[in-house]
Amino acid sequence: MTAREAAYRSLIRIEKEGRYSNLETDVTLRAGELPENEGRLYTRLVYGTIERKLTLDYILAPLCVGIPYPKLDLEVRVILRLSAYQLLYADRIPSSAAVNEGVNLCKRYRKSAASMVNAVLRRLCREKEQIVFPEPEADPVLYLSTFYSVSPELCRLFLSDMGFAECVRMLEAVNAQAGVFTTLRVNTLKLSREEFCKRLEERGIPFEKTVLSPTGVRLKGNVTRLEELKEGLCFVQDEASQLAVEALEAQSGQTVLDICSCPGGKSFGAAISMENWGELRSFDLHGNKLSLVREGAERLGISILQTEEADGRVFLPQWEEKADRILCDLPCSGLGVLSKKPELRYKKEEEISKLPGIQRAILENACRYLKKGGRMVFSTCTVLKRENEALFEGFLRDHPDFEGGELHLPGVPGTPAFVTLYPHIHRTDGFFISVLKKKENA
Repeated sequence: MTAREAAYRSLIRIEKEGRYSNLETDVTLRAGELPENEGRLYTRLVYGTIERKLTLDYILAPLCVGIPYPKLDLEVRVILRLSAYQLLYADRIPSSAAVNEGVNLCKRYRKSAASMVNAVLRRLCREKEQIVFPEPEADPVLYLSTFYSVSPELCRLFLSDMGFAECVRMLEAVNAQAGVFTTLRVNTLKLSREEFCKRLEERGIPFEKTVLSPTGVRLKGNVTRLEELKEGLCFVQDEASQLAVEALEAQSGQTVLDICSCPGGKSFGAAISMENWGELRSFDLHGNKLSLVREGAERLGISILQTEEADGRVFLPQWEEKADRILCDLPCSGLGVLSKKPELRYKKEEEISKLPGIQRAILENACRYLKKGGRMVFSTCTVLKRENEALFEGFLRDHPDFEGGELHLPGVPGTPAFVTLYPHIHRTDGFFISVLKKKENA
């Protein structure tokens, strides 16, 4: 199977079954049917086609004659998008190859549409330098949506929070960073970052150290087959998530609760900060996912981590005022990770509107587990103020027994108690980190 056919089949499954692109590509790559070079092309085609979906549809629609583009079979639209992505955004792929492979895919999966696909793609080759996008001054939402391929609803939210210029800079960075590198967190229970980097150097694997996190390393492309992952010497974790664990300041011998722990990366980081000594309980609403946390802990050599299925909104009396540290990585809109989960670009506002209530309920419950003088970090992987600053300020307003804690993150300017990280400023996921401290005299 070629990279293009594998990409087509994955895109169809994502469209029809609602699969997440990162999970779909991971399953395909782990199957081992694609050589390394084909695997890299496959990954780029899947992510790129989803990332640019609205832009591609905007460009392709006027090129279709006879049948309106939205009425084409899904299979045909996916082939057109996949081929158009190569023509417009993959400079190293010859136009002839993109067209021919697209037509061949159509002959295999929708033979009756092959001549139409051929005509549309050849017309795109001729006219791609003449594409005109909406004027940003006339309709900034329409411009942002079609040019950066983000739903109009999300564009309105971004514009409301940060204005047009900042929104453009953020979306430019999101598109530029998509699929370029993967960030790893070194397991310093087993070796230092310097020792880890030396291993990579000896094998000629290019990398760069993270600037803001003292334990991170960036590698280009997919790292699924990296032997250090299999050996438990590292795990995949964006630099922003590493900083959230740093903000927790977990220490050896403490009792630490991770309220919404899956897939487990922040629990692993906390265990490493604790030098694998103390009590670490990783809760999650989805009990079927906790096996992944346990397996990850075992691979990393972490023995203090225990998992428990629990709804973060439901009080567990046995944990009342028992925790020194609490981490609440709250369920959120995920709009800070558009470069990793491109399908989130098309999320509906109605899906987002209910989240602050859920987030507040989790914080209201989790704060009851904290000891006097204890430290609670709440974080999200979104940049929306309604899920971040507004939630933080609302909680403090209603809880005089809490105060904003000090956020000790060298190189990351922000308020003393919280910071929002942005892809265009910090080269991380869009991410919010805050510290809430329970007063000693509460």
